[in-house]
Amino acid sequence: MLRIAVPNKGSLADTAADMLAEAGYTGRRDAKDLYVSDPVNEVEFFYLRPRDIATYVGAGALDVGITGRDLLLDARMPGAREIEALGFAGSTFRFAGPPGRFTSLEDLNGMRVATAYPGLVDGYLDAHGVAVDLVPLDGAVESAVQLGVADAVADVVSTGTTLRQAGLEIFGPVLLESDAVLIAGPTDADGTETLLRRLRGVMVARRYVLVDYDLPAKLVDRAISIAGGIESPTISPLRDPEWVAVRVMVPRAGVNQVMDQLYAIGARAILVTAIHAARL
Repeated sequence: MLRIAVPNKGSLADTAADMLAEAGYTGRRDAKDLYVSDPVNEVEFFYLRPRDIATYVGAGALDVGITGRDLLLDARMPGAREIEALGFAGSTFRFAGPPGRFTSLEDLNGMRVATAYPGLVDGYLDAHGVAVDLVPLDGAVESAVQLGVADAVADVVSTGTTLRQAGLEIFGPVLLESDAVLIAGPTDADGTETLLRRLRGVMVARRYVLVDYDLPAKLVDRAISIAGGIESPTISPLRDPEWVAVRVMVPRAGVNQVMDQLYAIGARAILVTAIHAARL
């Protein structure tokens, strides 16, 4: 049985659970459940604090897990490694301080830096030769400067509004572009490749749709130049020998533009269908 660590709460939990369900796994029905066995798919799910998942997986107690890249790096567990980005829960980490006080990373030398990710920030600053006094906090780090416990902060930034409201401005390079990731332990466990293939299938299904349309056969080359598909479109003859039916995978984000272009060159009966699962 493949032992999988899953976030039990927080921003990662719901999307991770949905993704596993779309991949065909049976998850928990009660939010209080900490363990679920799925014998049909030969997996066991352990619901843990997102911050703890890298520790359990890195120590070999569990085989794989879903967590944030930021939490993986913050844990600094040598045995834990990222094997796939999962395409959700994106975030950006930046430094911020009082306006005009800091302009570069080197300006932080000898300063107090507050963060909820001391392992991540310490590793980043060490790699850049900057020595600071870290002030570990459990959240709301933007208040640390105003309250006098830090000179600067390192935190997740979306629009920067929260930092500006606290009288801070962003400076220096991006520490990290984070994402939800699938991580594995020191060794590859049986079943990991199947899980990975299924999750990749879910990501494909979320990014793409199927487009079916009828087209004069003489226009196939023009249509393929608009939407060539993953490998090549499926083209089938129709009763009218001058027409063909075409099926192609198209990125979901641009499907309406593709439909407009196909219609403009002569395609008709254009239909779009969602993809529920895929293996490429």
